Amino acid sequence: MARRAMGGRPGNGTGVRAARRPELRLPPLAPYGGAGLEPDGDYDGLEFGEADLAGQDGAGARFMDCALTGCALDETRLPRARFLDSRLTGVRGVGTDLAEATLRDVELVDARLGGTQAHGAVLERVVVRGGKLDFLNLRTARLKDVVFESCVLIEPDFGGARLERVEFVDCALKGADLHAATLTDVDLRGVASLEIARGVDRLAGAVISPAQLIDLAGELAVTLGIRVE
Repeated sequence: MARRAMGGRPGNGTGVRAARRPELRLPPLAPYGGAGLEPDGDYDGLEFGEADLAGQDGAGARFMDCALTGCALDETRLPRARFLDSRLTGVRGVGTDLAEATLRDVELVDARLGGTQAHGAVLERVVVRGGKLDFLNLRTARLKDVVFESCVLIEPDFGGARLERVEFVDCALKGADLHAATLTDVDLRGVASLEIARGVDRLAGAVISPAQLIDLAGELAVTLGIRVE
């Protein structure tokens, strides 16, 4: 079975706590030979290789010690699904429904997803590495020990979400919505392109670089009602 890392990098010199990353060690996997996903299905120790899961309904399904590689997830329904100790590599799709899903000890690698609905989801010990995520909806989601690394996020919606020990490493974060979000130990210094469309006033609890502060100065002044003449 996969095992998670119990500790993360302890210190970074700023007082912000580092995220704990998953450390996956998947067992030998059996090839997935099913005809399609089933609501409340139970998938354990399976390799979904290049599977076309587009339009299928896996609402409430559980994926434990699984690998999804190169799968198509267009309009795939996975609300309230649970991904545990699993790795998703090269998945692609538009309109994937992950509302209220749980991702725990998961690696998402080189994904290309658009319009993913993950509102109300719970992400814990998750690494998102590489790839591009357009219009990711994480409204009211809970993210704890999550790392976004070497990826591009276009207009992600964190409205009302709770982020704790979340790191952005060598990322582009464009048009982010932080309206009503709560941030604790969120490290944004590794964002190469930081653009906040809404909620710049919710940055309390985050750490940014001096250069990012200069870039955000205009938005901060407007938010605080400061006139600059």
